[in-house]
Amino acid sequence: MKTVRIGGGSAFFIDSAMAVPQLLGAGVDYILLDYLAEGAMGLVGRARLADAQAGFPSDFMDVHIGPFLHQIAAMGVRIVSNAGGVNPEGLARKLRARIAELGLSIKVSAVTGDDLMSRLPDLADTRDMFTGAPFPLQGITSCNAYLGAFPIAGALKGGAQIVITGRVVDSALALGPLIHEFGWTPTEYDKLAGGTVAGHLIECGPQVTGGTFTDWRQVEGWATIGAPIAECHADGSCVITKPEGTGGLVSLGTVAEQLLYEVSDPQAYFVPDVTCDMATLSIADLGDNRVRVTGAKGYPPPATLKACVTWDDGWRGIAYQPVIGPDARIRAQRQADALFERGSLMLRGRNMADWRRTEAVLIGSDEEIVVKLVVEHDDMLAAQMFLREQFAAISAMSPGTSVAFGPQVAPMMNLLCFTVARDMAVPMVDGTPTPDTTPATFDAALLERPAAPVTTQTPSRTATLEELAWARSGEKGETINIGVIARKAEDLPALRAALTQERLHAWLPDLGAFRVTVYDLPGINALNLVMVGALPGGLNASQRLDPAAKSIAQRLMRFPVAL
Repeated sequence: MKTVRIGGGSAFFIDSAMAVPQLLGAGVDYILLDYLAEGAMGLVGRARLADAQAGFPSDFMDVHIGPFLHQIAAMGVRIVSNAGGVNPEGLARKLRARIAELGLSIKVSAVTGDDLMSRLPDLADTRDMFTGAPFPLQGITSCNAYLGAFPIAGALKGGAQIVITGRVVDSALALGPLIHEFGWTPTEYDKLAGGTVAGHLIECGPQVTGGTFTDWRQVEGWATIGAPIAECHADGSCVITKPEGTGGLVSLGTVAEQLLYEVSDPQAYFVPDVTCDMATLSIADLGDNRVRVTGAKGYPPPATLKACVTWDDGWRGIAYQPVIGPDARIRAQRQADALFERGSLMLRGRNMADWRRTEAVLIGSDEEIVVKLVVEHDDMLAAQMFLREQFAAISAMSPGTSVAFGPQVAPMMNLLCFTVARDMAVPMVDGTPTPDTTPATFDAALLERPAAPVTTQTPSRTATLEELAWARSGEKGETINIGVIARKAEDLPALRAALTQERLHAWLPDLGAFRVTVYDLPGINALNLVMVGALPGGLNASQRLDPAAKSIAQRLMRFPVAL
């Protein structure tokens, strides 16, 4: 049985330099590198506006792939990456020049067509797909649709050894090679769903090999944690593993946690090539850091593509002040309030508008506090004035205040997600359009929702969520999701009964009035809690200590569950 081995070499654009050498040593067939979170699009978009030759992360050339081109050429390993950012052709040209300088023979192809900057007038009446917010009118840094896997497969079929894309869905970086290797057609939905699951599991790097795992005490070797490898088969199944001799852990728990990471409705996981239903999945721990994943169900993809626009909208100033000693929390809050008031007085003295928003985030407890001070304003000067003035607290305000660290002023980047007709973004491989032949006819009526697990037993004791389950949280826009996987199938009904909207509000009151939807995944004894509105502003605009929402599952570890 043919096996295609795909390694996850990068989960974001400044990820570890250790993964690619591991994967080359393991002899994988493909290495995917994922660089593009929504926030990254704004950063590379701003870089392109400053320099038309820029618009892509530098690590692809300088850290991850550039140093290994001789080895890549000799081994024949293929590289697929969205490192092109908002300028895939620019990165491809730079890479080709480097390859020529080295005297190597490696074909590089660029997948484009995702950039919608030339279509901005057509999008003026567009609204955010979650909040209904209006489309921005100025300051736009990037606007891109999410493309799928078939253009990547086309580039590989054309002989490319390295494929550079712009904005594609993360899982397409693995699905494209599998379409090419196994010859999957646009209507083989179950296989496409399986390939999407494989890509989703490895695109976040070591998050599936023991990183950020609930049972972190069981994970040895963080210093040498292994990059993930998906051993993929023609039927859509895969085995998740890692290179021999590396640290970390691949287990039922690590794989299940990553499966639900940053997923909303797990039965309607939309990508351009397929609608993936994860409720039917099975996960089997084979031992020796090998976990088999089977049973993905696929449906036709939706008639639209997801797209995102980023724009700069004002300025943010941030500083961190240590406040130490008795009643440190009270003193830190009073000091923050005084500094915000002082800043307002200074703005008024210059006939400038008041702050858009201020926030004091208190980090620590008892007698050691670091207060994160955040101000936002239309004018960069206002943020600069505040950061200079906050140093005065060391002599003018609370005792036990030490020198602030990390002061920074940065543009405020906002994000809006929306959908576009599929024909608005025409995929191209090296400038040649590739027709979209996908029958995009998804209908929600196709989904078969499993019954929620229930119990009629009277509770007799209480356990914590950590005792009963693995859990991982993440964000998409203003929504937080928490995947909760029962360690034992018999405890799933109790978890379902306990994790209600009312109790989650009581346990996480600082998250505001979010709305909870619970999705059931009986195949892996899991629940997916989707908390809409729990992260106002999303990753880029949130002032919280944890705008990525990675801590929310950890905050539930002591959540009581009646058994």
